[in-house]
Amino acid sequence: MKLPSGLRLDHHPTGRHFLQIPGPTNVPDRILRAIDHPTIDHRGPEFGELGHYVLDGVRKIFQTTQPVVIYSASGTGAWEAALVNTLSSGDRVLMVETGHFAALWKRLAERLGLIADYVPGDWRSGIDAGEIGRRLASDRAHSIRAVCVVHNETSSGITSDIAAVRRAIDTAGHPALLMVDTVSSIGSIDYRHDEWGVDVTIAGSQKGLMLPPGLGFNAISPKALAASRTAGLPRAFWAWDDMLAANEKGYWPTTPSTNLLYGLAEAIDMLASEGLAAVFARHVRHGEATRRAVQAWGLELLCRNPAEASPVVTAVVMPEAAPGKRHDADALRRLVLERFNMSLGTGLGRLAGWVFRIGHLGDFNDLSLVGTLGGVEMGLAAAGLPHRPGGVQAAVEYLAACAREARA
Repeated sequence: MKLPSGLRLDHHPTGRHFLQIPGPTNVPDRILRAIDHPTIDHRGPEFGELGHYVLDGVRKIFQTTQPVVIYSASGTGAWEAALVNTLSSGDRVLMVETGHFAALWKRLAERLGLIADYVPGDWRSGIDAGEIGRRLASDRAHSIRAVCVVHNETSSGITSDIAAVRRAIDTAGHPALLMVDTVSSIGSIDYRHDEWGVDVTIAGSQKGLMLPPGLGFNAISPKALAASRTAGLPRAFWAWDDMLAANEKGYWPTTPSTNLLYGLAEAIDMLASEGLAAVFARHVRHGEATRRAVQAWGLELLCRNPAEASPVVTAVVMPEAAPGKRHDADALRRLVLERFNMSLGTGLGRLAGWVFRIGHLGDFNDLSLVGTLGGVEMGLAAAGLPHRPGGVQAAVEYLAACAREARA
């Protein structure tokens, strides 16, 4: 068997691998066992029951009574589906630069022939809802057809206030659709499709939903569905009308990712068993504990506004090596992987080389977090990087206080 350079069949690290990138996340054994179910006829009655179960159950996770379309695709495919089903070539879309994934969504929109009005950002702050409101208020001809924003920017560790964006659109009296990327927030951060008046919610399977990559989602409002009837961009595989017609009976118009849907059914059960409120609170707790560790180390958080700090991923700025020059984040990541069998997230785009990311989402508990932070602290020490010890202890003290409060 020919292996990629550097990989050996005779070497296997002991213990489990800590996959602490912010997605794909660790897949729980329960979901792996569900995916291991024998493949069945995707036109048969047993599959129809499965289809109805996941299509109904996933609505609760999006907190919507409206349809949620499930594609055999990544989140990128779900981005494209949202745009091609609702817009026409030459339409203007208002997008906000919050990080790498917002930038990639803009690039995709432009490749589809849309005109992106881009609100620039520094990748260290969330969405300025006031600026969205001002731009929409000045668009008296209503030529902007959609506002496209990222709820949780995975590259920067920043969560934006979607309810505030909806209020800004309503205050401006603008008819633009609101589209929200929740790829790294659905199933891990409180998100309310119906209550916040979102028209299309985009998501993927590989983060808070605890599945491998391979499923993309569009939650669709009645307004978005109406827009799809006059939209002019070409669509075939992504077409909502074909999907929704087949979904009525629990089926798909093309061959779906059958075994991933078994995994999704298990993920729905796991999230329901824990309770969404408890899931969200757990992620908030882990985000706070991680930030306390980073601050105790004397390192800098990329997110400037504590109110916008993500509950699912923390981006950490490397310490200075010399004036104007920082230590190499990727060298630290390599050391942590080789010595401690843990993967940390790389810096993406303009953050490459000077930021690393700690993922703390999905199938994750307090002990998993302490082990993760222990690996980071050992890595900092082994690399000889300037920092203060005690980050893990700061996290432990906070988590223990949370446990005491829960018992009170």
